[in-house]
Amino acid sequence: MCGRFTLSATVDDLMAAFPMIRFANIETSPRGNICPTQQVLAVRRTETDAISACWFRWGLVPFWAKDLKIGASMINARAETIIEKPAFRTAFKKRRCLVLADGFIEWTGEKKARKPWNIAFADRRPMTFAGLWERWGEAENVVETCTIVTTTANDAMSKLHDRMPVILTERDHERWLDCSPCEPALLTEMLQPYSGSDLALSPIETALPKA
Repeated sequence: MCGRFTLSATVDDLMAAFPMIRFANIETSPRGNICPTQQVLAVRRTETDAISACWFRWGLVPFWAKDLKIGASMINARAETIIEKPAFRTAFKKRRCLVLADGFIEWTGEKKARKPWNIAFADRRPMTFAGLWERWGEAENVVETCTIVTTTANDAMSKLHDRMPVILTERDHERWLDCSPCEPALLTEMLQPYSGSDLALSPIETALPKA
């Protein structure tokens, strides 16, 4: 599960971390509590083969959906069922993206006293989540939406939750964004728990900022 995440990095920070990505006309401000149905910054390969950052509504809405409401329940796509699930299988084949973040939030404890934790790289560098995107609507009413792919938790994350977003390393970026036909197994092998030892789990002691 990934129901909240953060992006405090500036565009300059993101450009330095990911030099292959174009950030034309992109402006950001620090966001410490990004919520479902809000706009999130993600990266896709365009029709001209450029790798560009753009904004999506978080919560994937399949093209066949009757309205946008379904997106609130489609914020995550489980890696284990992504090939078969009707809402995600077409996007998995043709419309993959990278969701930009620098941490994500998980809660622990009893329902009435749940405690938030921030999970980020120890050096606070930006990270990329595997994502899928879709277009919904027609003509001037087109809305572009996305979802974050999740997998089982790694050893560090399992202290807080049994799921985590798929964090892709830079060596996998181009392969994930290349939406030319390929064997699904070549993609699903990337959808594994993050194997690095540099994730830091920090309790959030102050009130979460407004999303």
